[in-house]
Amino acid sequence: MPTAEALARAESLIREIPDHPRAGILFRDITPLLADAEAFRISIDALIAPFAGTYDVVAGVEARGFLLAGAVAIAAGVGMVPVRKAGKLPRPAASASFELEYAQATIEVHDDLPPGTRVLLVDDVLATGGTLVAAQRLFADLGQTVVGTAVLMELEGLGGREVVGEVHTVFRG
Repeated sequence: MPTAEALARAESLIREIPDHPRAGILFRDITPLLADAEAFRISIDALIAPFAGTYDVVAGVEARGFLLAGAVAIAAGVGMVPVRKAGKLPRPAASASFELEYAQATIEVHDDLPPGTRVLLVDDVLATGGTLVAAQRLFADLGQTVVGTAVLMELEGLGGREVVGEVHTVFRG
């Protein structure tokens, strides 16, 4: 597990962008963290530490979750499954709709995994939790077992943890 000092340095690279993508939203930009190899590696190590040896594949939620899930898959020596926005997969097997803060959205996954596959679900941010709950439901519907949900940053006060359930988070904002 990375040191508290190393994690604090990594967290300091996350920029806050006010009023993006719309007025009243404080966007957390992880791009500087991703660009720093040491901070990125430390963050990935912290993201997966509680789940070592418990999953067969990592699933990343579009779009920034892909970046994290790809790194997790390589670090853990497992495969990666994309959880895509509706209409992006050539042959979606399952879909789930959910409410965002300002709209409705749908995500989809393929059915390439055998039943019982152990999935670690990864995303960049936990806000209200709708996307992660929908992703958990998708894998359950396909017969896989979500063994854990991990996010880089949890936005406290938005109720996401109460909706999603147990979530491992590296940073809180």
